[in-house]
Amino acid sequence: MPYAFLSEEWMDAAREIRERYSDQSPTIPATVRANLVVNEVPFGDGVVNAHMDTSSGKMTMELGHLDSPDATLTMDYATAKSFVVTQDQAAIMQAFMGGKIKIQGDMTKLMALAAAGQSAGPEAVAAAAKITEEVKAITE
Repeated sequence: MPYAFLSEEWMDAAREIRERYSDQSPTIPATVRANLVVNEVPFGDGVVNAHMDTSSGKMTMELGHLDSPDATLTMDYATAKSFVVTQDQAAIMQAFMGGKIKIQGDMTKLMALAAAGQSAGPEAVAAAAKITEEVKAITE
């Protein structure tokens, strides 16, 4: 059943998917703790605060903000959905260059995270593709 991206139901379902593939996901060598501010959300009060954290060696994404993040990314709902669900690197770069993604904090940590993802081996790429497809399937 599809859920609204970033809703509590969606977060629960996405967490379950990540946990199911946790043994196939490699350790992420870049440690990044980033808060996300998503505007123009079509439910609730129109803003969702979330965070992503790789300090455990795995990518986690949850609702709410972290204390003392490395960076804060602010973007609209459509851009966040493209960033998290479709992971379209060209669209993400275009959104960043067009000012749709604003970053405050340590951008070098975010760049290290992107570089770590590009150097992943074939098993990690296969697991990431499975996760991405399942996340797309739960997203309206």
